[in-house]
This record gives sequence, C-alpha cells and structure tokens, in this order.
Amino acid sequence: MGQKTAFKKGALLLSASLVLSTVLGACSTDKESPGAPAGGTDQITIMLPNFEAENPPDNSPVIQKLEELTKVDVNLQWVPSSSYEDKFNITLASGKLPDVMVVLGKSPSFINAARTGAFWELGPYLKDYPNLSQMNEIIINNASIDSKTYGIYRGRPLGRNGVTIRKDWLEKLGLEEPRTIDEFYNVLKAFTKDDPDGNGKDDTYGLVASKFTGPWDNMQIWFGAPNKWGDDGNGNLIPAHETPEYMEALKFFRQIYSEGLVNKDFAVMDATKLPDPFVNGQAGVMIDVADNAQRMDQKILEKDPSATGRVDVLQAMEGPKGLRDMPTSGYSGIIAISKSGVKTEEDLKKVLAFLDQLNEPELQALLSNGLEGKQYEKKGEYVVPTTDKLALRDLQGLNQMLMFLPEDRAFRVEPTPVREKVAEVQKANEEIVVPNPGEPLISDVYAQKGPQLDNIINDARIKFIVGQIDEKGFQDAVALWKSSGGDDYVKEVNELYAALK
Repeated sequence: MGQKTAFKKGALLLSASLVLSTVLGACSTDKESPGAPAGGTDQITIMLPNFEAENPPDNSPVIQKLEELTKVDVNLQWVPSSSYEDKFNITLASGKLPDVMVVLGKSPSFINAARTGAFWELGPYLKDYPNLSQMNEIIINNASIDSKTYGIYRGRPLGRNGVTIRKDWLEKLGLEEPRTIDEFYNVLKAFTKDDPDGNGKDDTYGLVASKFTGPWDNMQIWFGAPNKWGDDGNGNLIPAHETPEYMEALKFFRQIYSEGLVNKDFAVMDATKLPDPFVNGQAGVMIDVADNAQRMDQKILEKDPSATGRVDVLQAMEGPKGLRDMPTSGYSGIIAISKSGVKTEEDLKKVLAFLDQLNEPELQALLSNGLEGKQYEKKGEYVVPTTDKLALRDLQGLNQMLMFLPEDRAFRVEPTPVREKVAEVQKANEEIVVPNPGEPLISDVYAQKGPQLDNIINDARIKFIVGQIDEKGFQDAVALWKSSGGDDYVKEVNELYAALK
C-alpha cells in the first residue's frame, strides 16, 4: 500500500524525502471539519507498516480515490512489518520525522520521544472533531502516556486472538476440534506424523510460527501465566517470566520444538511469510488474531476456488486454570502526529481533520474494501472481494490507517462459515480475556532500558525453546534481567501501581 513512497519496495534506510519539508494537508469533506480549508490539495506524509509482501504501486486507484475524496496528496512511506520497530527507532533518532507515524506500541523510544516533545499532545483538540471525539475513555487511558494522548488509537476487538486450524486435516485424520492443551498437543503431533494431506510424504508439521512473539505470548496465558504482569498474592505485581506457569509453558514449547511439531526456522522466519506454510499445505495451525482464519480461507480459495471448508478457528485451549485468552488493549497501536513535520497548531488541525475524515463511512469502506468493480463486487448489501492479485495489491495494507472511530463502518463481506465463526470466537473471548494490570503504567526505567530488558527475556525464551539453554540457563538470564535494571523496573511499576489503586 503506498504511494509516492520513500520506502518503495520495502525500503530500508531513511530517504532524502524525509528531510524535505512537507506542506501539511487539509482534508475537506462535505461536512467541513475544523481546520479544513475551502479547497486545494495539500500533502501529508505518513509512515506505516506493511504486513504484506508487496506495496501498492504509485498509481494505485484506491490511493487516487483517497486523495480525490480528501483533497490531500497522501505520501505513504511503507516499511516491512518485520523491521518496522527498527525503522521507527532510526527515524526517531534522526529527528526528522514524517507528519504522521503509525506507532505499534508504547516502546521506550516512543515514550521518550513523546515526553521530550517530539509529538503533539492531542487531548485538548479531540472534542472539535465529530469522529475523533467519540474515542473510548478506557482505551484512551490504555494508550496514554502520563495520562496524555499522543495519538489516535486504532480500535480493535478486545477478544481478538484465536487458533486458526486446517479443518480438512482434522477431518482427514478423524480428529475432533482440540479443546484442551493436551488435545492441542495431540493434534499437532498427528498433523506432523500422520500424513494429514494424504500424499504419502513426511512433509507436514503442526504449528507454524515466526520471529513474531505473539503465538508464544498467547499460549503462555493458556498455561496460567499472567498477561505481562501478575499479582504475587500480596497485592504486588511481578513480571510473567518469574512465575512457575511461565516455565511450564516454556517446557511445552521446548517439547513441541524438539519433536518437530513446529517449524525449526521460526526464530528467523519473517512474519510476512507466516501464512505461506499454512496456505500451501505444509502447516496445520496458526496462533494469532482470529480474523487471520478468514484471510487464510480466502488465500486458499484464491489458489483453488473449489477448496471450500478447509479452515476453522477456535478459542484458546483450556489449561490448568481453565479457559484463558490474551486480550488486546482495545487498540492496535496509535497514529501520532510529529512536531518535526507538523510545526504549527493551524497545520495540526488540518491533519486532525484528515484523520477525522478517514473515519467517515465512505473512507472506512474505501480503505477496507477498495473500489467496486476492482477490489470487490456488490452482492445485495454485501461485498464479494476479488481474487485478482494485482487488484488486491492496490488495496493491501491501506487498512493500517484505519482507526474505526466510532466503529467499523466498512461494507460487510458476505458471511461465510469461517467469518461467522471468527465473530463467535471474538465475542466468546470477551468472557475469558486476562487483563494486564500494568497496561496504563508508564515506567521511566522501562523507557530507558526497555529494549535491553525485553531482549534478555525474549532471547532466553528462544534459546530455551530450541534447546540451547536449560532451566538453569533461563534463570541465569532472569538474574541478568534483574541486575540490568529489572529490579528497578519492578520496584517502580509497583510504586505506580500502588498510586493508581
């Protein structure tokens, strides 16, 4: 997705266009938003991730329609999702930021940048915009830094995670849907050992994972580990990796890896390649957002229109503490406005008007579905997406700009069994999600040392899974985490937690 991009074809380093001054843009609508000019076309530069293998071409008709509707020259700077955090940090360090940046999480670098004035604090302005003013107060709090709003959150279902599974493989092997962790293990083993595709070859495995940490984070919750922070029984918070449940999860991960039930190259696989083994019939399970199931279903049907009924989606597996699921925070990153690109309050209001307009039904539908006759056809009140890969390339990734305020108002795709099941799973998940009590807490220690601390634990987790270290080796890594600032981090988090309570 992208246009006039300075990051064409997954660009790697900052391009000269970042240093160019931008003329910030107006977003006029039929219902004129505050700050929108009477006419003319201005420019807004947006840096955003792409979770697809290709970016849209410069002449994407979808982007052209976006510019026509908003009267803004939209310059999209695409970065591959797998390297987005690195690029984001490099861009922050340069001090020369695009006007608008998608921020995937409250990383230490972003917290520091916000606190030191690199981004506009938007709270005082939101009431003036019909859509932005309808942001949910709880989600605003979850996304805030020091109780200040440094971006527009991208709304997401709270119970979004799920298990995407090859239904046809289950049927081929005469297996029931797994409900518990033990049943899940048995399915992974059967998918690996029992020739689920029936070709007589030893060429399948159970779970596909990548260097994206989401699947492991999700499965830890099944085992009873807390969601990042847990109660120690005395009203204090402890990090998840210090709990016995976390270690039980690690032992399970190590087992399925040693038995070949997950791909051996997961630690180096690019996240954009994650769907390929599932769609190509090499892997039978993905653990990610539940709506991945409908995307996998569509990709399989694109290859073979007769391949119906091959995908299903399930809730979390029941573990020692019952059904538990890792929730989202009600948002998936934020859209922040830099002071480097947007220098005046007048220009800020123009950018906010543009972002407000992106939440209008027509724009939501455009960025979600594309253009009628190109990316979809109408079938009554529903849309039928095309299977034309070139047409889809013009659209893919543009949904990364969507905030869904006040709600998702895109055209609906006609329900399929998979889509209906996704909705059921996400709704049911709301009853079993495990909140993170540390979500709104902003630690100065983490802002300074977060990447180092996270890397210590993430690296140790991978090494334990692949058998490079044992349990003592993992505890040595935890000790290193503590001495590298982890103890100070825990102390500060608990002080903030006590004050919040």
